[in-house]
Amino acid sequence: MTGGPKTNLAAVMTGPHEHLVLQELPMPRVEPGGVLLRTIASEVCGTDVHIWHGRLSGVPYPIIPGHVSVGEVVETGGHVVDVDGRPVAPGEVVTFLDVHETCGLCWYCLVAKASTRCPHRKVYGITYGVADGLLGGWSEHIYLKPGVKIVHLPDNVSPERFIGGGCGLPTAFHAVERGGVGLGDTVAVQGSGPVGLNAVILSQLAGAVKVILIGSPAIRLAMGRALGADATLDIADTTPELRRAAVLDMTGGRGADVTIEVTGNPAAVTEGMRLTRDAGVLAVAGQYTDAGETCYNPHQDLNRRHIEVRATWGTDFSHLYRGIQVVAKHGDRFRWERFITRRYGLGGAEQALTEVASGKVIKAVIDPRFGLGTG
Repeated sequence: MTGGPKTNLAAVMTGPHEHLVLQELPMPRVEPGGVLLRTIASEVCGTDVHIWHGRLSGVPYPIIPGHVSVGEVVETGGHVVDVDGRPVAPGEVVTFLDVHETCGLCWYCLVAKASTRCPHRKVYGITYGVADGLLGGWSEHIYLKPGVKIVHLPDNVSPERFIGGGCGLPTAFHAVERGGVGLGDTVAVQGSGPVGLNAVILSQLAGAVKVILIGSPAIRLAMGRALGADATLDIADTTPELRRAAVLDMTGGRGADVTIEVTGNPAAVTEGMRLTRDAGVLAVAGQYTDAGETCYNPHQDLNRRHIEVRATWGTDFSHLYRGIQVVAKHGDRFRWERFITRRYGLGGAEQALTEVASGKVIKAVIDPRFGLGTG
């Protein structure tokens, strides 16, 4: 970086259950096709908590976390364009697909058409380590390697509105798409974090006429009702049996047409089967990290019920791109920026992780401009 700072401050996760540390790291040389961003905001999501707890294999600690971010272009390595062919120029506000190095040449990419299972796939803030460079959002700057897929934010989508949706937006987009939510459906959403709240929004936009949100704590359920959930069930004061009875009561004794699981708790998968009507669909999107096993009866919970269980793994570019278009169209109605409960500086990253894990906040955002303190 010519004429700019020589080092960059980042919050680094050195290993599972280890305290985060602030490190000065060298600024990158911007290669042809590369882009350097000044970080405006990077989210703290449930995946970051699970990585901190050591529940995801293949993480090359130490890492700079933060896989969904938004930033201002500082420098480009020559002529760089976004997916629409629009040139990327200094001063512009952009985001990018955190998934990189999907090859487009392997069996999964070409035959299965399942790019999220490409064995070459890497993810910013998750499977890139500090040794790879500034490839995570909890940092003053983020380096976009050549070939990273970039999206300009539409003029009516502020950085706050975009990061309020965060990774929950494309993740929920994939889950709603995979679940096949359609006109007239009743949808049960298990999990009231940012993914679940986005699923409440997107299910309505896909045509659902009734959305039942199941989760905790009260702050998240209240947000769900504000977003249009027709009913909420708090797991803190109900049992799986009571929740199933309530869903059956609201659906004429049948169950939900589509159930979307986004909890991260393996037991929710079995419960989700039992919330879904015969011949319905359960979309499982919450088991991104290894939180253990669950138990179900294949005869009673699957075959006899004739339900479909459809899993999702990550997202692809279409989910990010289309999700941003949805925010541009419906932003004033749903106001995704309301998800942001608190901002933190780089020095507050560990506190942010703790508060996300406890459910104290809906969405925590790292803003390096807050300096070394918390927001």
